[in-house]
Formats: sequence, C-alpha cells, structure tokens
Amino acid sequence: MGESATIAMAGREIKLTNLDRVLWPEDGYCKRDLVEYYTAIFPYMLPHLSERPLVFTRYPRGIGEKSFYQKNAPEGLPQWIKTFTWAGSDGDSKNYVLVQQTVDLMWLANLACIEIHPWLSQINSIEYPDFIVFDLDPSEQSTFEQVISVARLLHELMDSLSLRVYPKTSGAKGLHLYLPIAEGFTYSQIRRVAQAMAEMVCQVIPDIATTERALKHRGPRVYLDYLQNGLGKTVCAAYSVRPHKGAPCSTPIEWQELESIRPDQFTIKTLPERLQQVGDLFADVLNDRQDLKKAMATLGVSR
Repeated sequence: MGESATIAMAGREIKLTNLDRVLWPEDGYCKRDLVEYYTAIFPYMLPHLSERPLVFTRYPRGIGEKSFYQKNAPEGLPQWIKTFTWAGSDGDSKNYVLVQQTVDLMWLANLACIEIHPWLSQINSIEYPDFIVFDLDPSEQSTFEQVISVARLLHELMDSLSLRVYPKTSGAKGLHLYLPIAEGFTYSQIRRVAQAMAEMVCQVIPDIATTERALKHRGPRVYLDYLQNGLGKTVCAAYSVRPHKGAPCSTPIEWQELESIRPDQFTIKTLPERLQQVGDLFADVLNDRQDLKKAMATLGVSR
C-alpha cells in the first residue's frame, strides 16, 4: 500500500492516495510534490481557472508512462466540485470540471492531473473569448534565442497597433503570448486577427518563423501557432506543471526578463518562492481588456 492521508479543508474531506508514487523518475518527485505545489500556488492560479471549463492531462504512472486527456469529469468526482456541460459541433456532450477552491485542485492532483488546460472563455460567455493566444513552439533544431526573436517581433507589431501583450514560458521550450481583449469578439474574429498578425511576422523573418502546421514542412523554424484560438481549444494554464524533466511550470514573465531566463528554470520547487516575490504577473491578462476594432481595420480583417 502506498502512502495516504486524509485532508479536511473548508468543510470538505478528501483522501489522498499513493502520495509516494514517483511521477518524475529522473528527479524523484512524487505525487506528494505535485499536491503540495498546487496547494501552495492555488491563490495565484485560481483567477486564471475560475469559471473556465478545464481539460487535464493525467499521468497515473508517471511522465514516462501512458497518459490521457481528461475532458469528461472523472468518475468519483465529489458532489461539491462544479461542472459545466457542453455539446460540441459533433453533438458529443462532455461534462467539464470547474475549479473553485483549493481542495478541488488537491483532489485532481491526487489523480495525477499534471497539466491543466483552461478554455479561452468563461462559462457565462462561452462563445466569446477573453484573450488571443499565440503559442511559439520551436522545432528540434530551433534555439530559444530564435523563439525570443519571434516573440519580440510580435511584441513590436502589437505596439504598433497600440495593443499590450503578455508573455509566459510554456513550461517546455517555447513561449505563450496573451493578448487580452474586450468583450463581444467571436472566436472566428480573433482567429482571423491572430492569423493576420502571425503571417505578418513570418513574412518579416521567414527563415525563423512559420505558420506551417505540418511538422515535415516546418523545417528548423519556430511554429507560430494561432490555431488554438477556437471554441473548445485550450492552452496550458499559467502556473500549470508540465510532464518534463525537472517538473517545469508555465510561468508569466516580464518582457525584460526574456534574455535572462531559461524556458525550463521555473519548476514546482522554485516557482512558489518566485510568486511570493513578484506576485501574479499575469493579473493584467484578466483585467487589461482591449478593443480590437482599430487593429482589425489596420490589419484588413473583416468584422
């Protein structure tokens, strides 16, 4: 029998099981480390999860073993954990988990839900996203310096359009850039805006950046992915752990930090201390809601 514990919190009681199960074999990090991390950073993470349908990637036997996406609420979900039912265009209805309190995330971490992927919209305005997301995904031959070059150029483009964009590490080898937007823009509109911006960047640095989706056609370039800007699409949450060596986490950063960081330096062991020092650098992603009308006109994107 593995190590277990019963936790009482906020009037709820959950049993944590197999806490000594190793999830990161190279580092020796176990499920206990995952539960403790998500418990510690929950106050910073909650605003970015609140009222958003969530998809999880579970690694029950560790990151080197079989994993799967958890879209439907898992069996045994406590009655107090809220869910949201959504039927996609294919008519397939799913019951998505919504996280509201620390004990919810602890229960999910106990299932080895390592990665957390929120939707870009909240349940009360599900067809209207809150931000545009760019996923800068390097190829095997790319360098992080090239990822930075793509991010810098995209940042300059945003500046020229009087828009503010916020970076975070992906928790792997790339970067995620978030452009918070005002209410009322559809997914179709924001995808066209994102595509126009991405293509402009790729025209300027075609040897470094590409919007080519097929791996075999990307070559040694950074993939500037704008296709995640769709209803039901997700991007790894701010502060989510990733299933890689060292247990890195997707971490908001300042633009001036880009040249001084490594993409994998923020981990379940180092990020809590950083958060105590700098706070939530992604808070403005939820508050700095920007109108896209002028940018759309400049980019030639129809409304």
